[in-house]
Amino acid sequence: MSAVELRQLRYFVAVAEDLNFGRAAARLLIAGPSLSQQIKALERDLGVRLFDRDRRSVALTAAGSSLLPQARDLLARADDLERRAGTLSGSEPVRLGYVSWLPPDLTARTSAAARVHVDAWVAPSHAQAARVADGSLDLAVCWVRTGDLERHRLQARLVGADRLYAVSTGGDTGVVRTHDTAVLLDADTTSWSSWNVYAEKLVRDTGARAVRIADSGITGPAFFDHVRRSDRPVVNSPKGQTAPLPPDLVRRPVEAPQILWTWSLVLRAGETRAAVLAVVDALCADVGDLGIHAPDAWLPDDDPHR
Repeated sequence: MSAVELRQLRYFVAVAEDLNFGRAAARLLIAGPSLSQQIKALERDLGVRLFDRDRRSVALTAAGSSLLPQARDLLARADDLERRAGTLSGSEPVRLGYVSWLPPDLTARTSAAARVHVDAWVAPSHAQAARVADGSLDLAVCWVRTGDLERHRLQARLVGADRLYAVSTGGDTGVVRTHDTAVLLDADTTSWSSWNVYAEKLVRDTGARAVRIADSGITGPAFFDHVRRSDRPVVNSPKGQTAPLPPDLVRRPVEAPQILWTWSLVLRAGETRAAVLAVVDALCADVGDLGIHAPDAWLPDDDPHR
């Protein structure tokens, strides 16, 4: 049996309490399909079915009801262990959330500054920024707009940037102009809110073609299927930057303009805690502008680093 993750147990408890995957996913700040997949993985690892579910209802099985108190107890003990460790070390860890990218040298940069706890609940950018604002996180690496910072009373430091590329069929790996690409926008505005905002601005500013989808195909196998059906290269999202391509698809650089996506390290405005500020300085030191101010670079008009 594979090792069971605490994150999966948190998902199990949330669904058991709500008996509704949609409500539990909203509370956990993750997409419904992702929650369903994690529960199926947990059931597979445990070797038992935890829920009876159909299109209209969700109910705990006998096994699920039996395991629920133990799952709650394990989570409570894990939380207590983390609190005790913080007390013994003399300070609580700095809680860091993220979306799909973290600095590859995170540990090396921060080890001398403070203890950093990377939060296991991976959530969309807008959700992670809101968690920093309400105190659930101390810091988050996410994509934000100037309006987000003002509304939530946050500040942002540039910590990373991705140059987006296009994916297409055929063997041509040459440069493609942004005007000649397609950009996917998904109907799931909870999971893909930030990407949809970014994509709409990209389409408006560059003349790329908007393609509206409803299958969460911004990444993964569904994204590759959209590429195969498209008559033009499709811009890849930041979440798909490092995913290997199927053998029938190719990666193509995009120019005129180059498309840049920034990663901000977000913290509360007026933050004074020494440990949090030390982590910010450690992660943002010597970052530079990462090419975002190149003559051919494109950023949305409300990007805080523009």
